[in-house]
Amino acid sequence: MKKTSVQIGLGIALGAGLGAALSIALGTGIAWLALGIAVGIAIGAAITRTSSHKTNDRELTTND
Repeated sequence: MKKTSVQIGLGIALGAGLGAALSIALGTGIAWLALGIAVGIAIGAAITRTSSHKTNDRELTTND
């Protein structure tokens, strides 16, 4: 949180408005959040897909 406060303070000191300083400081956090969500969805989809294939394989072998 301290880094964000420094970024906002520096932005305002250099003449940026409060809105611009906030968007720059929070923009990096939002980018990391979006990246984390995307990676989480990809991992979840891969696990679900692998799990569903194993279930289908078991059903095919037990029905014979």
